[in-house]
Amino acid sequence: MGAQKTRITISDDEKSWLESYSRVRGISMAEAIRKAITRLREQEGQSMYQSLVAQTQGIWKEGDGLEYQNKLRSEWE
Repeated sequence: MGAQKTRITISDDEKSWLESYSRVRGISMAEAIRKAITRLREQEGQSMYQSLVAQTQGIWKEGDGLEYQNKLRSEWE
């Protein structure tokens, strides 16, 4: 896994909060930012999945989906 340095601009209030948060938890500001990015990616991934499910819900009109799959798979034998 490669890593790259990235420079970001945040407000003075955000920087003060991040410094306090990191100090209390005994982690670097960089680690706090990495954890926040990981959490955001997890949340966004879930919401993207939920959105996709909602968009495709009900589009299958051929009856029982499991029955259809079993019929197709029986042809493989």
